[in-house]
Amino acid sequence: MILRAAGAFDGYHHRGPTEITVEDGRITAVGPATGPVDVPFLSPGFTDAHVHPVQGGLERLRCDLSEGGTRDGYLAAIRSYADAHRDAAWILGGGWAMPAFPGGTPTAADLDAVTGGRPAYLPNRDHHGAWVNSRALEIAGIDEHTPDPFDGRIERDADGRPTGTLHEGATSLVTRFLPRTTDTDYYRALLEGQSYLHSLGVTSWQDAIVGAYSGMDDPASTYESAAARGDLVSHVVGALWWERGRGVEQVADLVARREAMTGGRFRATTVKIMQDGVAENGTAAMLAPYLDRSGHPTGNHGHSFLTAEAIRDAVQALDAEGFQVHVHAIGDRGVREALDAFEGTDPTRRHHVAHLQLVHPDDVRRFAGLGVAANLQMLWACLDDQMVDLTLPVLGEERSRWQYPFGDLHRAGARLVAGSDWPVSTPDPLQAIEVGVTRRDPESDRAAFLPDQALTREQAWAAYTSGSAWVNHRDDAGVLRPGAVADLVVLDRDPFAESDARVVSTWIDGTSVYTA
Repeated sequence: MILRAAGAFDGYHHRGPTEITVEDGRITAVGPATGPVDVPFLSPGFTDAHVHPVQGGLERLRCDLSEGGTRDGYLAAIRSYADAHRDAAWILGGGWAMPAFPGGTPTAADLDAVTGGRPAYLPNRDHHGAWVNSRALEIAGIDEHTPDPFDGRIERDADGRPTGTLHEGATSLVTRFLPRTTDTDYYRALLEGQSYLHSLGVTSWQDAIVGAYSGMDDPASTYESAAARGDLVSHVVGALWWERGRGVEQVADLVARREAMTGGRFRATTVKIMQDGVAENGTAAMLAPYLDRSGHPTGNHGHSFLTAEAIRDAVQALDAEGFQVHVHAIGDRGVREALDAFEGTDPTRRHHVAHLQLVHPDDVRRFAGLGVAANLQMLWACLDDQMVDLTLPVLGEERSRWQYPFGDLHRAGARLVAGSDWPVSTPDPLQAIEVGVTRRDPESDRAAFLPDQALTREQAWAAYTSGSAWVNHRDDAGVLRPGAVADLVVLDRDPFAESDARVVSTWIDGTSVYTA
């Protein structure tokens, strides 16, 4: 097969008219186009370095709130779903955005009005909290006498009564009572998620939690089955979940899981550690305390789910066993604790830290020095409603300037990789790249957010192609060069010259897996 494109991205640089030859699923030649062009624009397929496709696929099959944005819109969608699924014992789904509700905390009373007495459990978009109704609270036995768990918080009114929002580990008080999702449902969810990712040009990914979490069962067996049957078309790296209630004694279990699960197009070669929560609910780990609405320190420094000593022990033990370690860190203390833990590790493991909302300026240069990749969720680096209403007020002016320092990380020599964290936010790489370049919310007319931290389009595109393929240890992917796999995406126009490009087709190993 020969493809001639009017423009191309080779994994690192924007090119003019380009011709590639594909044989047996690999690129055998790359050069200037020598004849009439076949397609407007060609790029290596995108690799999503931090995503949850089973969870995202399941939400698409349930009460999907990911497209909404207002309280009334969410309630209407929930009512419609409940009316259409009268045989469902629980109302399940999720994807609501915190800014739609005062303080980011919806109420059980609102949910009661549209769920008809059935219990409801609906995680928010970032999956660090959940909206539940009164029936769910009743089933779980949560009332004013229920203490907050060590790793979470129950939102309460002035009298201590639960109001309907559960943060972090408090969600497990309800998830233990949820009806079991069947193996068939999980399998359908994975295939739905894979199909959706293919439609957006994503050809491979790293699943950021392969383990039981937030009401979801461990998706390992789903991946194993799909890989064995040949239904897993994409190459996937699974990040095995680090259980924060255990210590390094679990490393032996993780080694055994890696050996048992790796096969076909699935490799369980990474371990995911969630070091902190999120800033909007005050659970991201901060060096200085959060502020109240008057700008005064609250005394709350957020949550480090692992102590500095515990994460260091975990990372060192995993590194010694040959695992890549993938850390969730949002707050500046969480980021610093992660970087401290990586001191002395083997850079060939290609460890990475995801999210990086708040990075202390003293820590920016440490990424390159340690050989730790910066895993960017570019879509979040803008003045959207969540940033303006919920984040900036609790951080204060100085700390707010440390957010999402993509430009500084690149200038300091850090390896940049990219992911979506879907279903937290859209898995569309084109939308994320646009925000990474403009630092603007595409849905508002607000100014650019810290424009000096913007990436060039080539830098952002490279993070989503060659960068993320690199972090997945796929050096023969994410690039257009002889010997590379023919994982490709075709766009309807050159995104370096025009806006609003769309995916026309997606190819894996030279075979089309999606056509618009």
